[in-house]
Amino acid sequence: MSLMFLAETVRAYRERDPAARSNLEVLLCYPGLHAVGIHVVANACWRHGWHTLGRFVSHIGRFLTGIEIHPGAKLGRRFLVDHGMGVVIGETAEIGDDVFIYHQVTLGGTSSAGGKRHPTIGNNVIIGAGAKVLGAIEIGEGARIGANAVVVAPVAPETTVVGIPARPVERGAGKPRFDAYGTPCDPCLDPLFHELELLRGELTALEARLAAEAARQTGV
Repeated sequence: MSLMFLAETVRAYRERDPAARSNLEVLLCYPGLHAVGIHVVANACWRHGWHTLGRFVSHIGRFLTGIEIHPGAKLGRRFLVDHGMGVVIGETAEIGDDVFIYHQVTLGGTSSAGGKRHPTIGNNVIIGAGAKVLGAIEIGEGARIGANAVVVAPVAPETTVVGIPARPVERGAGKPRFDAYGTPCDPCLDPLFHELELLRGELTALEARLAAEAARQTGV
């Protein structure tokens, strides 16, 4: 890990985590930073064809941090993992710049075949705690994945998704640049509730039409 890479990652932690009180605290006490640093070594081994050594280095990182990053995964700059315990990132996962994920996140595959089988995460994405992003799907730039969401389909840029399976929700005007845990705290419309309300409206309109028709026939 180069000094510039390290410095900008530490700075990103300081900017995004109010609990980070000093650079030294981030360097010593943030397992996400340690996991990424170990991955740099594991990935270098992997790219040079030393696959078993790369897996072993990755395994040491998992043992020390609780964060499992396959040495074949591609990580962008200023990639932050908050808390981190239980994070799993698969072999063909690709992560852009300025991505922020929380603990218990899985970037997993849905196929036992070779080739691309893990997600591609765009720049400036936030993935909330417990979320599962599965398959060779693309998460667009600036997207937000809510806590505990299960994402099995592509997510458009600047879209927030929540639920199982994940569905888009409205992001209010003037939304903050950073949504903690990927979950909007401003009032937003749950997609399932919205669908139920649409059905309720259609049912009410149908009942009114039937009542009007019955009244017309009675009047005749």
